[in-house]
Amino acid sequence: MKKVLYYIVVLAILILPFTSCDDVLDKQSVDSFNEQVVFSDINVVKAYVGRVYDRLGGNTNAGILGMREDLLSSATDQTLCIHRPSNYVNLKGTQSPDQLGFFVNNNYGGYLRWIYLYENIQNINTILANIDNVPLTAGQDELAKRLKGECYYLRAYEYATLLMLHGGVILTSTPFELGGDFTTVNRSSIAQTLDFVLADIQSAIDILKDYPTIEQGRANMGAAAALKSRVLLFCASDLTNGGFEASNTLVSFPAGSQTSLLQQARDAAKDIMDGDYGAYSLVGTTDDPALPLTDAQVQAYSDNYFNIFAQKGKWNSETIWAIQTALTGGNYITTNRWNGPCGYHNWGNNNPTEPAVRSFEMADGTPFEWDNGDGIYLRKATAAELAADPLLSPYNGREPRFYAIVFYHGAPWQARPSDAAAFDPFNKVQSGSFYNLDGSLKIAGVDTRQGLIEAWNGTKTGYYLKKLMDPATQGQYFNNTNHWVEFRYAETLLNYAEACIELGGADLQPGLDALNMVRNRAGLPDRVTTDQEQAREWLRHERAIEFFAEGHRYWDLRRWMEFGNVVEDVYEMKVKEYTNGDFEWVYAADVAGDNFARADAREWAGDHFYWLPIPRDEMNKAPQLTQNPGYGE
Repeated sequence: MKKVLYYIVVLAILILPFTSCDDVLDKQSVDSFNEQVVFSDINVVKAYVGRVYDRLGGNTNAGILGMREDLLSSATDQTLCIHRPSNYVNLKGTQSPDQLGFFVNNNYGGYLRWIYLYENIQNINTILANIDNVPLTAGQDELAKRLKGECYYLRAYEYATLLMLHGGVILTSTPFELGGDFTTVNRSSIAQTLDFVLADIQSAIDILKDYPTIEQGRANMGAAAALKSRVLLFCASDLTNGGFEASNTLVSFPAGSQTSLLQQARDAAKDIMDGDYGAYSLVGTTDDPALPLTDAQVQAYSDNYFNIFAQKGKWNSETIWAIQTALTGGNYITTNRWNGPCGYHNWGNNNPTEPAVRSFEMADGTPFEWDNGDGIYLRKATAAELAADPLLSPYNGREPRFYAIVFYHGAPWQARPSDAAAFDPFNKVQSGSFYNLDGSLKIAGVDTRQGLIEAWNGTKTGYYLKKLMDPATQGQYFNNTNHWVEFRYAETLLNYAEACIELGGADLQPGLDALNMVRNRAGLPDRVTTDQEQAREWLRHERAIEFFAEGHRYWDLRRWMEFGNVVEDVYEMKVKEYTNGDFEWVYAADVAGDNFARADAREWAGDHFYWLPIPRDEMNKAPQLTQNPGYGE
């Protein structure tokens, strides 16, 4: 409550003329002054709601929702956070009520932190409890109504996040009072928590449907519908339907619920596809491509996909709801600096892992195969062999999204800063190094951990993340202004596809049709099967690639209870480029003579890690709360 009042104080000070402050403060306490000022003017309430949006990023100005220096994808098999790998406690076997690392860190994972989520819920409940009493002038009733709709959406979003992290949680639609008794509050079941979220979503839709042209960046009915689709798919999963602690109502729905939840998830996505909440479509063609693609076609498909995440200004047709960022002030992002190669004076965080890189298909839709006679750890090709068969390079002939997502050795990027230009006249990423014919090192690549510019920020996996970057921004000096796209139409299609495939029967083909729309937009051919297990495998692969580094992988691996099958130690891909044009690609996991240390040791310590525990501090405040299974009391 104290932090809620703090933000009211800030708003009040900004709004009131200086000449009036002395008189007001002489007559009223500060707390009384705050409440009176904020809820005496609907425009001040609007500013207060704006602050609620800002706090979706947690108590920090460095990023919002998933666009942060340390990505949620680094809590999965997709990327490695090189600066704080031990913070990802779910991958270290250290996750506990006393050790939540990334998931409570203020600057990096604070948007997932129990206390910040509840602080923002407190903000929202305070607004909803008072907004009907705000005096309005002519024409302001519509603004007041719209703000209520936004608040219902925002509360649903925060509670949906709590549900997907912890299961059933403490539900309240009224603000807690300062000094109130918290010894009587208890967690609701996961089913009750879902009902609460869905009710708020419906309240948001009922109001926001009357505002189809709402100001970009504020909640709209499409965002509420997309949230409904997301949370229902999570709740229709194996994890929440008997996969873990089936009898525990905090983390599992009653037996027999899964089919109904899958149907609800299917229908929620289909309503969006039918245009009930706005006109959305994938950016780019959804025609089954004629193969083989030319190099120019691969580049065009790649650019189309990449630009979804580099967009600024007016949203494209695929964006249902996004977060807009400014160069300065409020929630800002420095994506290029956070993730860019070290040879650009960037920080090189969130490196794609080699297994994730290998999961990208070839341009014709066939699986990528590493082994060409030298095993899974080593590839070799002479200059002559590469000229005759460019596909000997593991980075040639891959699907278009690969070139939009991954920086590999030789990938083109921006012009180098002046002090690095001499090392890279071709403006290509140097995540590998250059060798003499006798095998001795000639010069380390400028983007490696042995390079001459900020080597401590060099990649630990041999790759950097390209997706989410802005080619027009010099990360060394400037913040990014491209949007963080929280809900996009591709998610709706793949949510629908998954629900249909899991239901099977007559729903299987419509699910594949939606899946193929996403593949076709990426320049890949249709998937065709009547086998449910094969369709499920393809769907899960498609989500991994399409949503790479957007954070979905963390929720997906938990929903599917697949973490235990994919967590493995991370090693470097070492690229050796020889002076005569020969290449070696050495995956250092098990190559005699290279003796590379692991980039990151990882461990999946048990299925109870699929749920976050309630933090110890919160349990101490309300010891009557039941802790999640596997974490003790």
